[in-house]
Amino acid sequence: MTHATEGPAFRYTAAIAGEIEKKWQRYWVDNGTFNAPNPVGELATSETLPADKLNVQDMFPYPSGAGLHVGHPLGYIATDVYARYNRMLGKNVLHTLGYDAFGLPAEQYAIQTGTHPRTTTEANIANMTRQLDALGLGHDRRRAVATTDPEFYRWTQWIFLQIYNAWFDADLNKARPIEDLVRELMTGARLTKDGRTFSSLSTPEKHKAIDEFRLVYLSESMVNWCPGLGTVLANEEVTADGRSERGNFPVFRKRLRQWMMRITAYSDRLLDDLDLLDWPEKVKSMQRNWIGRSRGAEVSFASAAGPITVFTTRPDTLFGASYVVLAPEHELVGALTADAYPEDVDKRWTFGADNPHEAVAAYKRVIAAKSDVERQENKEKTGVFLGSYATNPVSGEEVPIFIADYVLTGYGTGAIMAVPGHDERDFEFATVFGLPIVAVLEGGDVSEAAFAGDGTHINSANGEGLDINGLGTEEAIAATIAWLEDKQAGQEKIQYKLRDWLFARQRYWGEPFPIVYDENGQAHGLPEELLPVELPEVEDYKPVSFDPDDADSEPSPPLAKATDWVEVELDLGEGTKTYYRDTNVMPQWAGSSWYQLRYIDPTNSEEFCNIDNERYWSGPQDGNDPGGVDLYVGGVEHAVLHLLYARFWHKVLFDLGFVTSREPYRHLFNQGYIQAWAYTDSRGVYVPAAEVEEKDGEFFYQGEKVHREYGKMGKSLKNSVSPDEVVEEFGADTLRVYEMAMGPLDTSRAWATKDVVGAHRFLQRLWRLVVDEETGQTHVGGGELSDNDAKQLHRTIAGVREDYANLRDNTVVAKLIEYVNYLTKTYPQTAPRAAVEPLVQMVSPLAPHIAEELWEKLGHDLTLTFEPFPTFDEALLVDDTVELPVQINGKVRARLDVPTDAGKEDVEKLVLADARVTELTEGKNVVKVIVVPGRMVNLVLK
Repeated sequence: MTHATEGPAFRYTAAIAGEIEKKWQRYWVDNGTFNAPNPVGELATSETLPADKLNVQDMFPYPSGAGLHVGHPLGYIATDVYARYNRMLGKNVLHTLGYDAFGLPAEQYAIQTGTHPRTTTEANIANMTRQLDALGLGHDRRRAVATTDPEFYRWTQWIFLQIYNAWFDADLNKARPIEDLVRELMTGARLTKDGRTFSSLSTPEKHKAIDEFRLVYLSESMVNWCPGLGTVLANEEVTADGRSERGNFPVFRKRLRQWMMRITAYSDRLLDDLDLLDWPEKVKSMQRNWIGRSRGAEVSFASAAGPITVFTTRPDTLFGASYVVLAPEHELVGALTADAYPEDVDKRWTFGADNPHEAVAAYKRVIAAKSDVERQENKEKTGVFLGSYATNPVSGEEVPIFIADYVLTGYGTGAIMAVPGHDERDFEFATVFGLPIVAVLEGGDVSEAAFAGDGTHINSANGEGLDINGLGTEEAIAATIAWLEDKQAGQEKIQYKLRDWLFARQRYWGEPFPIVYDENGQAHGLPEELLPVELPEVEDYKPVSFDPDDADSEPSPPLAKATDWVEVELDLGEGTKTYYRDTNVMPQWAGSSWYQLRYIDPTNSEEFCNIDNERYWSGPQDGNDPGGVDLYVGGVEHAVLHLLYARFWHKVLFDLGFVTSREPYRHLFNQGYIQAWAYTDSRGVYVPAAEVEEKDGEFFYQGEKVHREYGKMGKSLKNSVSPDEVVEEFGADTLRVYEMAMGPLDTSRAWATKDVVGAHRFLQRLWRLVVDEETGQTHVGGGELSDNDAKQLHRTIAGVREDYANLRDNTVVAKLIEYVNYLTKTYPQTAPRAAVEPLVQMVSPLAPHIAEELWEKLGHDLTLTFEPFPTFDEALLVDDTVELPVQINGKVRARLDVPTDAGKEDVEKLVLADARVTELTEGKNVVKVIVVPGRMVNLVLK
């Protein structure tokens, strides 16, 4: 690393920077400088709070054992700059940082070493806190939380119970307490899901009927089972080739009894309310695609096992449906699988087996390890004929029934009508299996490829009142749906790709469920006074793992081993009896789905967040404002899952009256990444970037030539640079300025250690404007600013204010460098105080330590944190004169300052009277003078 330049005794160096930074960091902590007061409660103040507030937040970090690299603080520094700037505008600013500390890495470390995950996690948090504190981040430390704190996950469990004890009233489009549902069921105002009268049911049946409405429910659902890890994984934890992201073990699709959250009930609100949010359009689009709302029809194909329901957005193409495909996991597969194939069956349909049952079993074994993504993207179409047929409802034709991996149970109904003439995947499947391809739309040769566009309908009529030949798409869809509904063969339907949220993990290091089961296996939510349900101490943190290829294995979570904890004596209203705790834990997403609310009221032991405090910090500001955090900064990788989950939890809390805001985050900003050179050897293995040497434009590691490439900075590419190193060599303010100057915040940028010195030199020049490097004395002059000084200052202030407000910190740095250079050049000895003090104020959000020190040296007693940010005079932003290039016969030969309000005639007179122009035109005839106001003058001579 390049060392900061040494020199005179009082030059701003890494050593001086280190002393200053420690001094002001202690001052801020000792004086609670960044402590933001609440309206009510323990963090309240007797003073009247400013109505103008700012709630700014970074995405919840995970405390990695590897510590931070310089890419991690990028967003944290940016939000700190923004928060500091807004404090100087007089706002009450809430800014803090906690830790999303449950998760698999700490648990795996515990498994490997026997160290309790809490020990590892707390050590990682302490190290990360130390690294972040060294950067001078202005956080309200009283508000920091960790999801692993029992006092925090007490409220995570409490929110889980609120969702568990709620149901979604589709008529009102909102969640309501489960007590309201029970009351309606008891009075007969509402029937059970299967249409029965509640009062006629037995007690177990009543429990089951209520559970079918709950927003949290137990379901026999398809999950991603990883025997090698001994746990179920969420879709996002499975790679595209069907292996665990952590450990690279095979993952199998398996049906298990799991906790689910009914996020699908909120599909429309999650989709429609995106329009209210100030978010990047890319993120909104990703959420819209994930939710995947589409309008179409559910259609019934009759079969020997009952109706097969398919969802289609194009019911108008039903006459072209020549076969039906079920997901291999579809509930009707067993009933529809024939005992034998017809003698003349096409061998391509049988997967090499002698009978359908053997074919289905063999096929399921082959596809068991494929992820949903791999199944959808797989171009090679495979499948198995079940040996049975369904009836196309519009044509009456018998069509074969297949299973195929490109159809998923998690989407639609888990069954499709295949129209190979007008769907690319169906066309590929039909081509492989030799199935009929029928054109029902004009516009393409379906013998060569599927025609997937709109077109006039052909071959689309039956003798039972449906004739859509000659119609366009919308008319044909409407006519087909009307006919299907009349024949009770289908109905109009809105469908979604969004699936309910799998909310359980077979791990130790997570939030225990506040649920117990009675002797009949009926779940019961625990009363609030029994929270938190704390994790028990166990000797073995490892779930029972299996042969990685054993798809038939069953989960056995680590908590199942804590038998004294699992079995508990409670009185839940039916007398004291034995209950059994749930041995799964919540996924890591749980705590991060609501933490922004706990930041608001972190010391409240009576409620998760007082609504008056929430209203102040996150409440809506007008009728169209959804409320939420004012600025939320983080990576685009959380565009769907975390943000969707947090929005769902927040909307339930809003429906139940616990918050006033409809959304958790009103304004989202996606930061870019810091990238760095990475190096691979001849095997393609990454080698430590810090140990690579360059010789004659080539790169070597331990004498071996290596390949250089750009990549995201991180442990896996072995190209991390620790902020500790940069702070030690240059100081935290230099790191802050450099990272903000690297480029626009929303783009990725390349780290170059050699360029850090540029930011350091800028701070040295700033320092020299106030401090004499030889004596250490403060030296600024008095007197008023010259006209040019005033213009330079006020234009800098105007530009810097606008850029700070819009997170354009890179251009803030550029403008401040320009102004510092101007003062340095104009005043080589002593710059005026009136020019320097506003500069120090402007620098403060970016480089707060040096700014505080210089402010103190300038004679001020109070912290710069709350000093009003400089303002500007509009009149000084406008030039009195403008420089015009003067062309003679098309070539610029002179330049002339003219008044900005001069007319064409005045400009012409000034140009022709100019001495340089007179010299150039002497003895020649000026044929024409062309004046382009504010731009140029052109003289045509002969």
